[in-house]
Amino acid sequence: MAAVALLPASTLSPPSPPSHLPLFPTPNHLSPPSLLIPQRKASSTCQHLRFRIASSGPSVAAPMDQRSSNLKDIYECCDSWAWNGFKINYLVKGKGMPLLLVHGFGASVAHWRRNIGVLSEKYTVYAIDLLGFGDSDKPAGFAYTMEVWAQLILDFLDEIVKEPTILVGNSVGSLACVIAASESTKGLVRGLVLLNCAGGMNNKAIVDDWRIKLLLPLLWLVDFLLKQQGIATAIFNRVKQKENLKNILLSVYGNKESVDEDLIEIIRRPADDLGALDAFVSIVTGPPGPSPISLMPKISLPILVLWGDEDPFTPIDGPVGKYFSSLPSKLPNVSLYLLQGVGHCPHDDKPDLVHEKLLPWLANLPAI
Repeated sequence: MAAVALLPASTLSPPSPPSHLPLFPTPNHLSPPSLLIPQRKASSTCQHLRFRIASSGPSVAAPMDQRSSNLKDIYECCDSWAWNGFKINYLVKGKGMPLLLVHGFGASVAHWRRNIGVLSEKYTVYAIDLLGFGDSDKPAGFAYTMEVWAQLILDFLDEIVKEPTILVGNSVGSLACVIAASESTKGLVRGLVLLNCAGGMNNKAIVDDWRIKLLLPLLWLVDFLLKQQGIATAIFNRVKQKENLKNILLSVYGNKESVDEDLIEIIRRPADDLGALDAFVSIVTGPPGPSPISLMPKISLPILVLWGDEDPFTPIDGPVGKYFSSLPSKLPNVSLYLLQGVGHCPHDDKPDLVHEKLLPWLANLPAI
């Protein structure tokens, strides 16, 4: 998902939503910093998962009991990894060249629910909950930055995957992958797949968009308000209400049928966990981090860029979208496809369109 809070209109009413104003982070679960030894779940459960979520179509939602069971299968397939004293949640499934799926703002491993089954038929699929999200720890008072997440990705490749890997990211997850690839020194990043890459951890990065400039005073006001504990709690509690969250998700997705009960559960469930509010405030009010514009020319790896043409947060006609659109004519290692009728989260919005471009690209990667 995206990288900055989208607050209910009844809480704060901007003149009109900027085209890059992303979704709030609904962080997730906190356990005290722990040193957990990863223990792989029984393979039968994860094998069952493969067939339960292999269908990638965004068609009519399954019955409630089926949806709940699908999410339960994903959660039960996850392992824990100790990173700098924190518990990091991740999933691994399949066999073949490794792929690492990195979610966006407010999301988690389960946001790849429509992709894991398809991709794991030919590849070893890893999916990770970044620190502050999903079932990974959210330590109190932690200062979240893009650089922290990028280092987490690099350490995961070094300690868990241990071989060259394709990084697949959405929104701020894409940007974390770009930073990781630009800093990798051990040859463990084999390529990048970027799904509607964010320009920064929050909207402070988008200084060249007149819509953001217009709203900068409001954004700074939001920062100030979120640093007041009582106000931040009230805003966060209002945003994570089911109906508000559903309306936000409907504005993010091109295919409204993909905004089902599972998706609302994926985003809403972790928002009730201890540490979720702290992560929300830190990410929204923190530094935006390195710009992809300064990093992309440094990366010579194969790069596939997929962009939803109905993204209200990082629109293709905004500064970040325009920059990525220009790259194929400047950098021979970059391929870009615009996905019709797709919003900010292409992999879950219309996964068939993503797989249609992603699978051939993966199959044609040069051997190493």
